[in-house]
Amino acid sequence: MVSFMKQYEAQTYALLRIVSGFALLGHGSQKLLGFPPMSFDPPGYILYVAGPIELIGGALIMIGLFTAPIAFLASGLMAAAYWMSHFSTESFLPVMNRGDAAVLYCFIFLYISSKGDGIWSAGGRKG
Repeated sequence: MVSFMKQYEAQTYALLRIVSGFALLGHGSQKLLGFPPMSFDPPGYILYVAGPIELIGGALIMIGLFTAPIAFLASGLMAAAYWMSHFSTESFLPVMNRGDAAVLYCFIFLYISSKGDGIWSAGGRKG
């Protein structure tokens, strides 16, 4: 088995946390700040519930502050997004109902919630 990346495990995790937080922040920015513009108008409860979790939570995950509880909240949000917006469509398979991103976010944030801040974080815990 190729294990050359083992020595970079902490850095790879930090990159996963930072990029995932940044991506989530972008979704919150769309909902609350209108940038980048959305292609549809979501219901108000999506804007006012998901928007702050995505914007503020994404920023906190990205910088590594309160990472575990915020990532757990984001994981739950993504699970709810999948069940509310994707699962009820014509297929339960994420590849068919365009829910792959919600499923991946859900499990990435669940992993991040179990691992914690890591290196390169404002929280400073190596988890």
